[in-house]
Amino acid sequence: MTHATNQGRPTFRFAPSPNGELHIGHALSALTGWHWAQRLGGRFLLRIEDIDVARARDHYIDQIFEDLAWIGLDWETPVRRQSAHFPAYRAQADRLAANGLLYPCFATRKEIAAAIADRANHPTDPDGAPLYPGQHKALSRDDIVARQGDGQPFALRLDMDRALTEALRITGGAPITYCALADDGSPSEVIARPERWGDAVIVRKDVPASYHLAVVTDDADQGISHVTRGRDLEAATDLHRLLQILLDLPAPCYHHHRLLLDDRGAKFAKRDGATSLHTLREQGLSRDAVRAMAGF
Repeated sequence: MTHATNQGRPTFRFAPSPNGELHIGHALSALTGWHWAQRLGGRFLLRIEDIDVARARDHYIDQIFEDLAWIGLDWETPVRRQSAHFPAYRAQADRLAANGLLYPCFATRKEIAAAIADRANHPTDPDGAPLYPGQHKALSRDDIVARQGDGQPFALRLDMDRALTEALRITGGAPITYCALADDGSPSEVIARPERWGDAVIVRKDVPASYHLAVVTDDADQGISHVTRGRDLEAATDLHRLLQILLDLPAPCYHHHRLLLDDRGAKFAKRDGATSLHTLREQGLSRDAVRAMAGF
């Protein structure tokens, strides 16, 4: 590994969560970013996205290091861990709240499901989750204080209508766009549609950020110029670009690479028991064989 130097060069990152073992889909994502960094003479960073402290495990972090080194990657040190940067996420959330863009939501998943149970064709976000129906969007200040005084846990949601209005004010009425890179590196401008996410959770009930807030904060803090990640996260870029505008953060270019699919046509996933890189290594597969499985 090399220590971070040479600021200003193209900067890439791979950011796994230590709540399970890496599989071949992770290898594809890590190799994609690493090869782009090599091709452009850039930097390659590893970030541990352990914001979900209840599920993160240190032994998975050690295994991430071992697996990535085994497939031939190196990265700069020190490695950023999200769990060490909660104050930074709180500060960004405070900025959004100060501009009236966040509101507390005490609703549980069960209450949200009940609120939309009789609504045919209720819209969903790009991940397939039902859009928040807004039952706590207009709580009075007294009601909020009373609920907080009772110790009711709450998340902070983005008021999407207000956020879009503020973003258009900042951009002078120009549409929200981001730079997308094709496989050959050619750029194009994509119009983002963050409204698809509705009033997304920005601060979770259990930790002072959601994935969305943490990732844009991390990318800005680390000077990430190019984000390479799977097409399953392409829609999230819309919301990330909106947050970058609202928080005056730089916008990386994005490359959303192909996904590896299993025999059922589904993407490899930890929750589905995808064979881990550790297991493939124990089964005697070579580094080159695993890289070839990922298309490298």
